[in-house]
Amino acid sequence: MKLDELISKIKWNDQGLVPAIAQDEDTKEVLMMAWMNEEALRMTVATRKATYYSRSRQKLWIKGETSGNVQELKGLFVDCDTDTLLITVKPAGPACHTGQKTCFYTEISL
Repeated sequence: MKLDELISKIKWNDQGLVPAIAQDEDTKEVLMMAWMNEEALRMTVATRKATYYSRSRQKLWIKGETSGNVQELKGLFVDCDTDTLLITVKPAGPACHTGQKTCFYTEISL
């Protein structure tokens, strides 16, 4: 599917955003979830650097722009409901702002 076709099919939320799951291309580990708007998605594809939309700052942010922990885009997928993206990436460092490899490091006892 071409990018413009994907963009026209995505079920954007009321704020024009879609969840984007970042997964390590090699290990398949889920690294993080962030939001993308159309501009962030287009920029991610154009630059091959994961770019997200910060709801708190109300602006785009390139993952690793200040930390150096960039995520190089390797693949782009949309789920069957077209309301969530999965991007496979080659991370240059930890995904989490805490320094953890993944944001999903806290296990809940069942």
